[in-house]
Amino acid sequence: MTQDPLVIFTPTGKRGRFPVGTPVLTAARQLGVDLDSVCGGRGICSKCQVSPSFGQFPKHGLTVSEGALSGWNAVEQRYDEKRGLKPGRRLGCQAQVLGDIVIDVPPESQVHRQVVRKEAALRAMEMDPATRLVMVDVAEPDMHEPTGDFERLARALSDQWGIAEVAIDLPVLTRLQPALRQGEWRVTLALHQPRDGAPHRVTAVWPGFFEGPLLGLAIDLGSTTIAAHLTDLATGEVVASAGAMNPQIRFGEDLMSRVSYAMMNPGGDAEMTAAVRGALATLAAGLAEESNTDQGRIVEAVVVCNPVMHHLLLGIDPVELGQAPFALATSSAMELAASDLGLTGLAPGARVYLLPCIAGHVGADAAAVALSEDPGASEDLVLIVDVGTNAEILLGNRERVLACSSPTGPAFEGAQISSGQRAAPGAIERVRIDPVTREPRFRVIGCELWSDEEGFAEATAATGVTGICGSGIIEAVAEMRMAGLLDASGLIGGADRTGTPRSVPEGRTHAYLLHDASTEGGARITVTQGDIRAIQLAKSALYAGARLLMDEIGTDTVDRVVLAGAFGAHISPLHAMVLGMIPDVPLDKVTSAGNAAGTGARIALCSRSARAKIEREVQRITKVETAIEPRFQEHFVAANAIPHATAPFALLRAAAPLPDLSFNSHGDADGGRRRRRRTG
Repeated sequence: MTQDPLVIFTPTGKRGRFPVGTPVLTAARQLGVDLDSVCGGRGICSKCQVSPSFGQFPKHGLTVSEGALSGWNAVEQRYDEKRGLKPGRRLGCQAQVLGDIVIDVPPESQVHRQVVRKEAALRAMEMDPATRLVMVDVAEPDMHEPTGDFERLARALSDQWGIAEVAIDLPVLTRLQPALRQGEWRVTLALHQPRDGAPHRVTAVWPGFFEGPLLGLAIDLGSTTIAAHLTDLATGEVVASAGAMNPQIRFGEDLMSRVSYAMMNPGGDAEMTAAVRGALATLAAGLAEESNTDQGRIVEAVVVCNPVMHHLLLGIDPVELGQAPFALATSSAMELAASDLGLTGLAPGARVYLLPCIAGHVGADAAAVALSEDPGASEDLVLIVDVGTNAEILLGNRERVLACSSPTGPAFEGAQISSGQRAAPGAIERVRIDPVTREPRFRVIGCELWSDEEGFAEATAATGVTGICGSGIIEAVAEMRMAGLLDASGLIGGADRTGTPRSVPEGRTHAYLLHDASTEGGARITVTQGDIRAIQLAKSALYAGARLLMDEIGTDTVDRVVLAGAFGAHISPLHAMVLGMIPDVPLDKVTSAGNAAGTGARIALCSRSARAKIEREVQRITKVETAIEPRFQEHFVAANAIPHATAPFALLRAAAPLPDLSFNSHGDADGGRRRRRRTG
């Protein structure tokens, strides 16, 4: 019997089989996918726009043909003619499933919009920007001394500012003559000099006196999310910040899936390059609009990202990063024109700086974390963990710094979780479970009240309780372990063993019922055995990477741990350690650095000396490649236990309850062990 087509929605990862002819909107609703619709599927509101993806998806085991959806129909044609649909978009209420298909739900089609929690941290910085303003008076043209306007501008810069060598790109040159005449031969220039002694470049021109401010973008280009901070280049002040989902998610949630997509689909790398460049342009335009800023003032950008994102942004096929020896096209810092990257939303002559990559799997984002946190200046041994779909890990002190990357996957960000969702209003982000009653309470994004506090229902009436995000699932699993609902192997106990009806059967395993509003038409949110396994795989990869660096140093302990990224800002040290995500240290030695990669990008944006410093520092960092280290698998397997199979975690055990349970054996309701009789 032929199976119904498989429909996979990104970025949530939710999937299901549906009969041929099922509208995409219907499939989304049945799976609980966050796809908006106001008109009830009549093709009027256009809220249900989706982006189907075609080609080979090795991670999903799918080959999606062009005929996997029904053809463009009259309703879509009419809407496109009147209001316009972006290229590749379909209306979910009109497109019908005909075959296996991967469908991306863009942010603007989601009811509960993504909250990208990568805020800009306050940081004192030495201001030494690469771009500054200068005003010059230029001699008028003279028929007796025929020279071009730019040549006379260059002479004026030499005479008035001592600038001997200057260049100008064509997009700025086209604006020079009108500006000179409008300003009556006085103009203000944005001059870019990437380092002392380098030639200057005119990146923008204004008639007469222009006092700014000049602005730059610090961009943290992650596998899952993109964060951008619009920054005043004179003061370092963040004028506005914004975030977005990385649209490449529809090609694969993790980096290797995207490399595979490029390998299996001719032109796939170009598709992903266009998607991410478009997202950056949209972010830049949105920030300019939000801050009521002329885009012509945004004269510079600094980008930090992992190696795969680095290559895809530059338009380089990442295929070599998918196989040993993981060769980068270039590991050096890059300075180039924004127009070379097709980045609109900035000044026509804007420049872009990319921090250096450390190694094939350790990128410019890790370099930015090193710039922000400066482990090489630390007296004690510090472990810095920047958690995302791909974790960057640094370990070191004044004597030595090591770095590696570990493939944690998207579970920490709410993907691959049964009730998981991205961080958005209504998503559970905090969880506590009473160790006696085993009853939960929680908080959701957008509400400061806990679920057992008076007024919670009224405060969340608009958003509802819609799912659980990354911080919520991490705390839920750790709380289940401390409350005796989960044993060290990661097995959820049944109601007879845990003493709570919230341990509900699910096939041959059990799940923990966190919230149930299904009778009122709301969500039923559980933590399933599959969710536990997804978190175990993610945290094991993270711990194993850290442990490899500790092996290289020759230590079993670290002095302190710094949690970076959105994870670090929103997860308590206690819950991270209960899971065994990080090595055992005193809880007061675990601190948060917020979005350290974004902070590093801002430091590099505001300081040429900082750029020079990190370009030197990456040469001193020892790179450890987890993909070829034989002990990685050994550490990974041991780290599957919660918190760990062999490491004692003595400091943690003194601070938190870790019941000695085994739900894989037959015992009493407290999970006590009983020996099995030998037979035969």
